[in-house]
Amino acid sequence: MVGNSPGTLPAQTAERLQALLSDVQRVRQRSQWICEHLEIEDFGVQPMPDASPPKWHLAHTNWFFETFLIKRFLPAEPVFHSDFEHLFNSYYNGVGEPYPRDKRGNLSRPTVAQIMSYRAFVDEGLCNLIAAPMSEEDQQTIRQVLELGLHHEQQHQELLLTDIKYNFGHNPLCPPLIDSPDPADEHSPLQTALTFNDYEPGLIEIGAPAGFCFDNELPRHRVYLAPFSLANRLVTNEEYLTFMEDGGYHRPELWLSEGWSQRQQQGWDHPLYWHWRDGAWWEYRLDGLYPLVSDAPVVHVSGYESAAFAAWSNARLPTEFEWELASSFDAELEGNFAERNLLHPQPRSTGHSQMFGDVWEWTSSHYGPYPGYQPLPGVLGEYNGKFMSSQWVLRGGSCATPKDHIRPSYRNFFYPKDRWQFSGVRLARDL
Repeated sequence: MVGNSPGTLPAQTAERLQALLSDVQRVRQRSQWICEHLEIEDFGVQPMPDASPPKWHLAHTNWFFETFLIKRFLPAEPVFHSDFEHLFNSYYNGVGEPYPRDKRGNLSRPTVAQIMSYRAFVDEGLCNLIAAPMSEEDQQTIRQVLELGLHHEQQHQELLLTDIKYNFGHNPLCPPLIDSPDPADEHSPLQTALTFNDYEPGLIEIGAPAGFCFDNELPRHRVYLAPFSLANRLVTNEEYLTFMEDGGYHRPELWLSEGWSQRQQQGWDHPLYWHWRDGAWWEYRLDGLYPLVSDAPVVHVSGYESAAFAAWSNARLPTEFEWELASSFDAELEGNFAERNLLHPQPRSTGHSQMFGDVWEWTSSHYGPYPGYQPLPGVLGEYNGKFMSSQWVLRGGSCATPKDHIRPSYRNFFYPKDRWQFSGVRLARDL
């Protein structure tokens, strides 16, 4: 990146701006790192309507910064391409008409080279913006929107990985995106017995307490919880396989009605990316096709499958509030996150709760507003609020989530039929 130097500014302001610039470079370089593992033929593939081609993700994150920061605060800067406002708008109707989501894979042009040039253009624009003299009020707004934009790009880094995996995982060649980790770095801990930790009833505080958060994590408020218990770890492949062998996919009494319909329509009888070969189960991972690891967390199961497994286990899915309370007892936010570059859930280490990282954990909570919810002002108010319908909340992050992107109050949301996200299961029970 290049840009104007903030050296003539007061020392404290210059230091703060330099920290912002460092964050921009770090996050933007991670997106580049993911795409360095792709061939040019991979960039334009849209494997299903809910996924997007890698080059679209790269262009959209540029569009976000250009639309909500560079155009607003540096209006004299040239626009990279006037049609990009339409092509790479995702769902912000207040900005203009978005290009249809299911047709993103039809865009052979602009080329990958043009998208990379667009990326360099936006990088330079962000540097110029950070260094430009602004009023304190404008600087504060820029910092807030820039932080939102960086977290937005981290969301798309995770989507890059899930969408690439859907493409590669449905290719008969099962190509890897990354090399297999060094066996010396892998561990195979003994299977830890599944036990349940009990939690007392009472009023608890829910929501983001301080620092950056999305608007759907606010306002912080009180919720009453009845006594409950929560599993000490995630459900494993071995446990899920027992559910399958006991006819779990063929017992309608275990399933929600809509879930049973989806199971029948989609022909589900095992998690996404499982393959039966030579008398054994194999699993496609982003490092290729490997024999199923029995004590690793089951992943790529829908909310409906997770709820059916919970019913079979004489348990249930936790509510998002139960999950948030339990996660607050973890002193450190530790787990298998994207920075480890394993990009697959790992077996549990001794004493580790797996509350964070490895897999997003389905909850039984429907995604909706907290009492007193206020969306962000202006067009950015479309970021979360408009999706508060028919989706379930997931918590905790996954092996594809950057560590500094997650927090106990983070609310992810997907339709309960979705399986392409790195989603798994933790059981809960009433006391």
